Amino acid sequence: MEAYIYDHVRTPRGKGRPDGALHEIPSVQLATQLLEALRDRNALDTALLDDVIIGMAQPVGEQGGVLARAAVLQAGYAQTVGGQQLHRFCASGLDAVNLISAQVHAGMIDAGIGGGVESMSRTVMGYDSGAWTSDPSVAFPNHYAPQGIGADMIATLDGFSRVDVDAFAVESQRRAAEAWAEGRFKGAIVPVRDVLGDIVLDHDEHMRPGTSLADLAKLKPAFEGFGKAGFEAVAKDRYPEIEELSYVHHGGNSSGIVDGAGLVMIGSKEFGAKAGLKPRARVRAYANIGSEPTIMLTAPTAVCQKALGKAGLTKDDVDLWELNEAFASVVMRFLNEMGVPNDKMNVNGGAIAMGHPLGATGAMLVGTVLDELERRDLNVGAISLCAANGLGTACIIERV
Repeated sequence: MEAYIYDHVRTPRGKGRPDGALHEIPSVQLATQLLEALRDRNALDTALLDDVIIGMAQPVGEQGGVLARAAVLQAGYAQTVGGQQLHRFCASGLDAVNLISAQVHAGMIDAGIGGGVESMSRTVMGYDSGAWTSDPSVAFPNHYAPQGIGADMIATLDGFSRVDVDAFAVESQRRAAEAWAEGRFKGAIVPVRDVLGDIVLDHDEHMRPGTSLADLAKLKPAFEGFGKAGFEAVAKDRYPEIEELSYVHHGGNSSGIVDGAGLVMIGSKEFGAKAGLKPRARVRAYANIGSEPTIMLTAPTAVCQKALGKAGLTKDDVDLWELNEAFASVVMRFLNEMGVPNDKMNVNGGAIAMGHPLGATGAMLVGTVLDELERRDLNVGAISLCAANGLGTACIIERV
């Protein structure tokens, strides 16, 4: 059975700090407003849906308690619609889309919604780190180091200079500004409203259009302190070929801390007929993989190769790629390893410019690549993210 994408929506991304525009909006409300938008813009009988899976990288506090089910009820969906909470670090939103697709493919459900939400201004990153970072019996033998150290390890091993990664960041900002100026996101964005119904945000708040190399050159490396505190020794112990770690990443060439949510509605052909909706794409394949956990951020190449193999495709069959810009070096390594041209990757900018609301980003990227495939009249898109502890997730979609 085929799994089709019928629609997708996302919030704008708000700065993930107390003065950010979305700080006053609880995570459940971000998800609720998107569920309402999917229902209303599709005149959807929600009783036709089986399940809603929402991922987040910090499923604690207000983001705990199976937020998906709370949002389903808050949005006024049929009470028969289930809810599930999913946690695969930064890949959570994409994995939620994949799990809904898998259930449709298997014929176990007719339709559902997958996606993610993350309020980084309200739920502190690292609250649920667990044994991987805090239990010495787990952290020490696995050579745990923070993600930023992994990003700088990639830059060191691959020979990416500070100018190289800064230039990548400048281009991300340029592409994002161009995409917004041309209205490429307008079909997906749902403005977020407060309790009075007033719009509090209708654009990605984190962007810094016009950022230059000179601007970024003024920023100090963000992770050198972690390295000198002992994690550089951990990195060298795991990768003895590193003589000196190059600290090239900072806030300007790393993903922005933001609040946001994204959802994708997926169903069978029969669901579309009942709902009176036309499919926009089909989900061809998806995959998860683990990679070396110290450097942590190198899984996208292998997981994309795995997903392409499942789809019976090669990299040359992919028209557009979306790889989360966790750090500049992550995408730069992928481009080199896969031999993907830069003009097919993150063509509308990425998380360096617009921000990375952790568990939500993967679902947002599915919508971004689908809209751009339609705009350019292309066919196949690939979406991937690296995730903490050496995890990686990918999805391949094709227009219909």
